[in-house]
Amino acid sequence: MLKEKDNQLSIYSILYDKIPENHTLKLLRDEVDFSFINKMLEKTYCKEYGRPAKEPELMVKILVLQKLYDLSDEKVIENCSLNLAYMYFLGINPEDDLPHPSLLTKFRKSRLEGNLTIDEIIIEIINQCIEKGILQKVSGITIDSTHTEANTKKYRPERVMKQLAKKIFKTVKEENGEIPSEINQEIPDYKEIENHDEARKTMKSYLEETVSKVEELVELEKAPETKALVNNAKEILADPKFIEQRGVRSIVDQEARIGYKSKNDPFFGYKTEFMMTTEDRIITAVHTGNGAYVDGTKFDELLELTKKTRIKIPEVYGDKAYFKKPILDKISELKAKAYIPVSEAAYRIDEERFSYNKDSDEWFCSQGNKTIKKKHYIRKCGKETYNYYFDREQCRNCPMREVCITGKTVGKVLGIGINTPEFYEYSQQQKSEGFKEKYKKRACQEGKNGEMKNFHGLDRAKWYGLKSMGLQAKLTALAVNLKRIAAILSSKKANYIQTFVIFTNFYGKEYHLQKIHLNSIVKNTIYRKFLTLHSKFYIKKMAFFSGHERFSWTKKGSNQ
Repeated sequence: MLKEKDNQLSIYSILYDKIPENHTLKLLRDEVDFSFINKMLEKTYCKEYGRPAKEPELMVKILVLQKLYDLSDEKVIENCSLNLAYMYFLGINPEDDLPHPSLLTKFRKSRLEGNLTIDEIIIEIINQCIEKGILQKVSGITIDSTHTEANTKKYRPERVMKQLAKKIFKTVKEENGEIPSEINQEIPDYKEIENHDEARKTMKSYLEETVSKVEELVELEKAPETKALVNNAKEILADPKFIEQRGVRSIVDQEARIGYKSKNDPFFGYKTEFMMTTEDRIITAVHTGNGAYVDGTKFDELLELTKKTRIKIPEVYGDKAYFKKPILDKISELKAKAYIPVSEAAYRIDEERFSYNKDSDEWFCSQGNKTIKKKHYIRKCGKETYNYYFDREQCRNCPMREVCITGKTVGKVLGIGINTPEFYEYSQQQKSEGFKEKYKKRACQEGKNGEMKNFHGLDRAKWYGLKSMGLQAKLTALAVNLKRIAAILSSKKANYIQTFVIFTNFYGKEYHLQKIHLNSIVKNTIYRKFLTLHSKFYIKKMAFFSGHERFSWTKKGSNQ
């Protein structure tokens, strides 16, 4: 049962005055309204029955603190009971009870995993900040992905099959009382087999035989755990990628996969792809896939989530992995400009030898020859290509003929992909200084990757499975967004301090210093210089406001 939040402050709440005005958590509590979380999740609670539950707002805030400071469930609850800033951010009184650490796991599993709740929270907070003028309404967006190591080791297929067989035997014994004698429990020693392919075949045939015997001799309807294990083993063995070491590599985390950070640098785990603004560096959308995820696959989904933030997008940045026709078309539909380098995999024209005129639809070679006709082909695989034919007579006497043409062909035939003429235009745009200067904005994405991995625990998965990894990535994105919002708020407060100073000399004349906007460092420097250089003046009254602070000075020995 979800009860109404008690907003009554206790006498001990006066301790919150000790928290600095520019503290990250105090700024967030004062400027960002989290009350919408209760309304968002109220349908997942019973209104009339059950024990009163902890507010979803409180639970989400605890999870944010956990990611913000990279803490365990036990440690974040302990810190919340000791740290005044944590308590103030949570909106509780210092003497209030906190949930048990185990309740965080239950809340993640039952309320947050497998839905768009965190995405909706991210979007709502960004909308709030745009309305308040904290974040900019117009900003380019950049997209990239980063890898996360799985919270387990990867094993060879033969080792995985051995672990599966052992687990099946253990479960059969627990549910059936004993293991039927007809089942062979002597697992082959694959380490003695030098040939790895033979070792995998041996273990596969053994596991298939074991599964078959268990299905024959054990009543699986009365043994649900054994049945689930048997079905799991059959599903793993049926995957052709498994034997090729591109499928399941751990029975603990069966959704993690092998991916590549570079050509010779593999990892085992997951990939998180996210969009963020280039101006304020705020993450707008997050998607998590396994290690084999191909960058850009969920571009449309991420873009739709970003649109819900109501940010106007004039520019889109990405690396070569996003140079794909569907992505470029989507950016064009958005009426935005793409700043994405041309990928050699999609565009393979040697521009030192060939150039293209889009108006006449002709290709020109470095020796002055040009194409005179083109033909459209559709291969058996369904791939469409264009063949451009150069003038045969000019090719016949060309000094570059031996380099350019092989075999008995008289004239050069330039085979290109169907999108190559369009990609040629992108290639020419990238050579301009304006493109190179604009593309520097994408560098903020790399910094955000490093921040999330080095300071907020995204370098390694905390739990097992794709859903849990997705929740971890989104909570981390929410935490770094709030951290960035607090930094922007702190910066704005520092740059807009209103200062009123009235100076009076010995003759009673007053000099009024107009209202100025200075940061505290510059302002204090001005005060020191004034007192040093104008010792004949004394300060009748000087006050400045920063939040709720007020300071006053008078000349030493003065009664004013």
